[in-house]
Amino acid sequence: MATKPKGGLKAWFGKGPKGDWVDIGSPKKKGKFQACGRKSTKTSKRKYPKCVPRATAQRMTKSQITSAVKRKRSAGNVGKKPTNVKTFVKRKTRRKNARKTG
Repeated sequence: MATKPKGGLKAWFGKGPKGDWVDIGSPKKKGKFQACGRKSTKTSKRKYPKCVPRATAQRMTKSQITSAVKRKRSAGNVGKKPTNVKTFVKRKTRRKNARKTG
């Protein structure tokens, strides 16, 4: 008896911690999200999607969502492959001068 594989596309697009991808660029009412993707670039009114797992989308603030969507859409789409953009940007830390002048 063969065991079922525990990864692949079913795990990625199905329900669970790695799955259930949503588009944070086109929210619905009451904080809900639409499913990831769009049918056609020419006939769809939806703009370029920024997709993340539902669990990630629910813990993001409004400013984080706006930033991620803005960076994704400004990156463009060269060729047939979508451009990957990080969902969370690391903050730049200011370095304090360790030496004291005296």
